[in-house]
Amino acid sequence: MITVLGSINMDLIANTPRLPAPGETVAGTGFSTAAGGKGANQALAARRAGSGVRMAGAVGKDEFAKPALELLEEAGVDLSAVARSSEPTGTAQILVGGDGENMIVVVPGANGTIDDDQAHIAVGTMRAGSLLMLQLEIPAASVERALLSARAQHIVSILNTAPLTPEAAELAKLADVVIANETEFSLLVGRQITQADERETAMREWHSERGQALIVTLGGDGAIAVRNGVVHRVKGLDITPVDTVGAGDTFCGYLVSGMEQGLDFPDALRRAAIAGSLACLKAGAQPSIPTAEQVASHL
Repeated sequence: MITVLGSINMDLIANTPRLPAPGETVAGTGFSTAAGGKGANQALAARRAGSGVRMAGAVGKDEFAKPALELLEEAGVDLSAVARSSEPTGTAQILVGGDGENMIVVVPGANGTIDDDQAHIAVGTMRAGSLLMLQLEIPAASVERALLSARAQHIVSILNTAPLTPEAAELAKLADVVIANETEFSLLVGRQITQADERETAMREWHSERGQALIVTLGGDGAIAVRNGVVHRVKGLDITPVDTVGAGDTFCGYLVSGMEQGLDFPDALRRAAIAGSLACLKAGAQPSIPTAEQVASHL
């Protein structure tokens, strides 16, 4: 069983031929809503990948709460640890350009009410050896409490350092597995990294110093990982993206599901990269997450 402690949002999505420059107004070509939030996205991805998943988080008592949980409920995710807050359900305002790239503003709402007691309780019901997945769209103190509780209970913790916050570098030291994108990894190590060999060297140094498994996602170039002293590289699919919003979360959910299912790490990494690629072919974060069967057809 995988427990995901994280954010639950409604995504408000506007499509436009190109993303606006600062201070510029551009015409949109469409608008839609979809369930989102990095925590909920990753929970749904892990569930569609075939794992049992429990979601811990918070929604409001407003009109967004039900649709924000709808796809998780339909998929069979355990929602017993989702609290109801007096704050509104979290939202993300998303602009998607014609090339599939995006700009996102997140309003935490109920996600910001998750405290360290709730985090401690969520982890306290887990068994040793089970998997805890975290991101940074909930308060840093709650993430820290969850990571420390997981370490004390011999639970495997996975931290996706997105969106990168000032506390990310310190929190990353507490996790067993760290997943970051290229930009986040540069900020974590405190210097700009643009070359592949420089990135691999920095990752090896990180791994040697901390002993953590480290995965850096590279967008259309796949991902690179270092685990147990071995470097792994993997490619995704050659695609023309429609919407990249849910790709990173899909990768994370599928990777952790592969770990939970006992796949060899290179196989789990490859499956996650393919799933992330497929998530770019449909609009919306959760609607775009592929099923295990769809991913298997590309392996």
